[in-house]
Amino acid sequence: MKPIVIAFYLPQYHPIEENNNWFGEGFTEWTNVGKAKPLFKGHYQPRVPADLGYYDLRIPEVREKQAELAKEAGVTAFCYYHYWFGNGHTIMERPLTEVIEYGKPDFPFCLCWANHNWAKKEWNPDTKSLRQEPLITMAYPGINDAIKMFNHLLPAFKDKRYLRIDGRLAYMILDVKKISYFEEMKNVWNQLAKENGLPEFFFMSYTTNIADFDDETIRKTDVVGLDLIRNIELKQNYSKRSLIFNYYRNKIGGILRIPQFVFKYKDAMRYLLDKSCEDENKVPVIVPNWDWSPRRGAGGLIFTDSTPSLFKQHVKQALELIKRKPKNKQILILKSWNEWGEGNYMEPDLKFGKGYIQALKEALEEADK
Repeated sequence: MKPIVIAFYLPQYHPIEENNNWFGEGFTEWTNVGKAKPLFKGHYQPRVPADLGYYDLRIPEVREKQAELAKEAGVTAFCYYHYWFGNGHTIMERPLTEVIEYGKPDFPFCLCWANHNWAKKEWNPDTKSLRQEPLITMAYPGINDAIKMFNHLLPAFKDKRYLRIDGRLAYMILDVKKISYFEEMKNVWNQLAKENGLPEFFFMSYTTNIADFDDETIRKTDVVGLDLIRNIELKQNYSKRSLIFNYYRNKIGGILRIPQFVFKYKDAMRYLLDKSCEDENKVPVIVPNWDWSPRRGAGGLIFTDSTPSLFKQHVKQALELIKRKPKNKQILILKSWNEWGEGNYMEPDLKFGKGYIQALKEALEEADK
């Protein structure tokens, strides 16, 4: 069994005018990663990249090396986040634009519409309050705007490297429930694809809530990815302990800047996957690690003691969930390839080298025997 492994890819690692204005000249994701500090004994911070260094995605050789490492790991395709806030408002497009224009790296890719507001706290732990006016607010003007977005993305869809699942163009939407006209968008995009000599779309939705499986809009997509990273936080804080205790604990912890959401990766593993993903339309999300403290400081969810060996076990558990599905539905979503600000990455670092890459490779190879 060789599943389709789709790895989220963050294009944040290059300076853009908006970040310069919001956070200071030259700000990128590396700014948070580089200044991260351990918040308790044994906390693995800062995380220092190894083979690729503190790279700049404007450099073609960096993108080539990323693809080389992804191939080594057994990743099928990168899933580039793209940002369309409505009315033609886009951001952070240069890496994908150059991948398409240069025809390199020779590695499959697809797109994920990250349709959410942008807030300062998402990218900078130095801001104190989570309740801020968004830097950019999502808008959904209607079907004509969806047509504009299709035309904007058409060069990507026409690219020979663009990932197809079941012969169709793989396209993911992070929060499809927010699109009131999704069914119309789906039909129009399929028609536009046909008019441009392309196949229809394989629409993928995404959720962090099992209850969303019954959502009418999500059910109109071909598959839904289930991200349960915060599941252990919710289970531990709102089941085993009283809400009152947690309220005061979190309040005091916030004042003293003591991390409140710290769990061992080994304990989190049992919450990261769900048996419902045996259903052919549900896709498990595999997670090498998670540490939100570079972006959120002491208020971020943190997994500790993740190792390549434990990640390999996690991947094998996910493979068990999908092995009986039709081949075109044997899909894993890897969160993520390069979310360094979330401690959520596969790329080599100084502590583990290529350990996570090797772990994924071994898990996939052993399942294929």
